[in-house]
Amino acid sequence: MEDNYKYKTIAGEGRGDFRDRGSKFLAYAYPVLNVQEIKDQLQALKKEHPKAVHHCLAWRLGTDGNNYRASDDGEPAGSAGKPILGQIDSMGFTNVMVVVVRYFGGTLLGVPGLINAYRTATAEALGMVQVVEKWIEEVYELSFDYPVMGEVLYLLKQSEASVYQQDLQLFCVVRAGIPLKYRQQCIKQLSEIRGLTLKPIAANIP
Repeated sequence: MEDNYKYKTIAGEGRGDFRDRGSKFLAYAYPVLNVQEIKDQLQALKKEHPKAVHHCLAWRLGTDGNNYRASDDGEPAGSAGKPILGQIDSMGFTNVMVVVVRYFGGTLLGVPGLINAYRTATAEALGMVQVVEKWIEEVYELSFDYPVMGEVLYLLKQSEASVYQQDLQLFCVVRAGIPLKYRQQCIKQLSEIRGLTLKPIAANIP
């Protein structure tokens, strides 16, 4: 099935805004590829909202379902990070993070009120974004001589591979993500090119 070869993520930033009894919950959704991007986005938001009392977040990375985190950032346990992650998962997204910045309004909302606030703000932010489907890929480093460059790039294009890095000198090095759907055929054809070496970098990386 096609679904086994693709994953859903978001194409750009989305924002949500929920208010309850004076408290403001500002949600920010971002597409992310790694933990460093998540840290950078969180730090940028903390600089943008230095007076906010909480910066709660959740994220999910990769396609095996095992790489995720939910943080309540000082809110009662389970009242913030878990509802945020729940919204990400209900949409079937991965490579997505959502941060909800809270400004306290002076009235305690209780755990049910907080769950509703964080869930609603997140849902609004995720509802604003463009949803995209991308191939699940395995990343390889290809090393080859310049004369066969055209053939290599043609095969990568035919396989709908993503080229992440390339150094096309007399001796060429290309780092590319080959979709799992076309991997077997593509690697077979690449292996037949004289002088080309193929080294796997990582699995299931978009």
